[in-house]
Amino acid sequence: MALRVFVHRAGKSAIRRIAVLLVFVLMLSGCDRDAPLFVVRAVASGVPSLAPFFDESQGLGRDQQVRAQTAHGGLQRGDTPGLYGGSKQPTVCDVVRLKEFLADSANEPKAQAWAAALSITTAEIPDYLDRLTPVLLRHDTLVKNHDYKKGKAVPFNALLQTGIAILVDAEGLPAVKCSCGNPLRPFEGDTTRIKVEFDGRNEEWKGYEKSSVVAVRPAAREVERLALVDVHEPDRGINRPVGTTGEDDTAFDARERRSVPNLAGTTFGQAGRQLADKGLAVAFDGAGLPPDDARVTASDPPAGTQLRFGEYVMLSVAGASTSGDTSGDSSGGTSTPPGSTTPQPTRDPSTSTPPSTSSPPTSSSPSTSTPPPSSSGPGTTSPGLTSGPPSSGPPSSAPPSSNPPPSSTPPPSTKDPTSSSPPPPVTGSPPQTTSSPPTSAPVTSSAPPPETSAPATTDPATGAPSTGERTSRTNA
Repeated sequence: MALRVFVHRAGKSAIRRIAVLLVFVLMLSGCDRDAPLFVVRAVASGVPSLAPFFDESQGLGRDQQVRAQTAHGGLQRGDTPGLYGGSKQPTVCDVVRLKEFLADSANEPKAQAWAAALSITTAEIPDYLDRLTPVLLRHDTLVKNHDYKKGKAVPFNALLQTGIAILVDAEGLPAVKCSCGNPLRPFEGDTTRIKVEFDGRNEEWKGYEKSSVVAVRPAAREVERLALVDVHEPDRGINRPVGTTGEDDTAFDARERRSVPNLAGTTFGQAGRQLADKGLAVAFDGAGLPPDDARVTASDPPAGTQLRFGEYVMLSVAGASTSGDTSGDSSGGTSTPPGSTTPQPTRDPSTSTPPSTSSPPTSSSPSTSTPPPSSSGPGTTSPGLTSGPPSSGPPSSAPPSSNPPPSSTPPPSTKDPTSSSPPPPVTGSPPQTTSSPPTSAPVTSSAPPPETSAPATTDPATGAPSTGERTSRTNA
């Protein structure tokens, strides 16, 4: 009898626990289902705006027909190699004409609304425009666009089609849509929860994939030049100094292979800078970007893998304990005035379990997305092309060894775990044996890291002769 009562009570207790669990699951699923979608208006390439700041018939800028590229992850830094495109043709954006238009006293109301959308004053417009750089989108890109209605800049979320010409600021963020002069700011919503609205003028374009849209976040350091891809000649890379419109471009061979550096033990911010200096892009399998101080445990493909310019390297991190950044508000939203200090992302990505070994995997084969070696081989350039921003020599860092790096090599920062002392323990037990950071000269789209680094030996961006003729401020 006592046993029967015990079983009966245990059964009722189990049923109650299951019921509570089911209610909890239903509540979670209901919250996710009820989370609002971000309505985004599609803006197709070459389609005039209905409420522009600038009369588009006067030729301020012109879009191009460009095939969209697949991106890894919804968020990209503004200095990501190959994020933007360029061209030798003078067709993108007439910055001088836009400056004259906004300086005209007859357009004072528009100038005030334009400046307010970018968090600057009308007196700052000329200097601000001088720091912008014309580029072409290589991805369908989420932005906060602005129409001009009733004397005000009216913001709305927009998806700009690949091929649209824009001006980007010193952090690599979209700033102006060239054809109409409308000011742009970073998209602040969750890139995974968007509802794109197409209409009769902006019909769904060929190649559109919701999973491949990107939103741009500020570069992790000051940008001196952008590493672009020629949208008409994809094997040709373009180094474009920030604030120029093509007259100071230098070309490089985008087919040239560059080696993935050893990144295990570095921080996410340091790894991103090393990859950018190599001409490679960062990928992270999470809802947002991890904090810059999150510790990298491995990369895919592993260190030593040869990749083309702009290809992605997936990073695994441990110890990311801060909250996430899917809205972008903490890393480049409209609340951040142009030229202000870049805030750090605060997204808490899903933490992947790092390998238990003391070094990143080197025995595994590269990912299947890695293209076969170019027939031209490392260091080979096409006629008329100079060497690109990444070094054409052997990999700048070999896979980790048991010996500490030479003490003569200055670490990228005071926190650099690649010094002779082992890095401090972090969550997830990251590898303790690391190699020294690359010592080759910074040669990609952005300025050298603010931390102390090895002196550059060469600078392909300035030493290489430009392949295009010097032009006016209309080059793309």
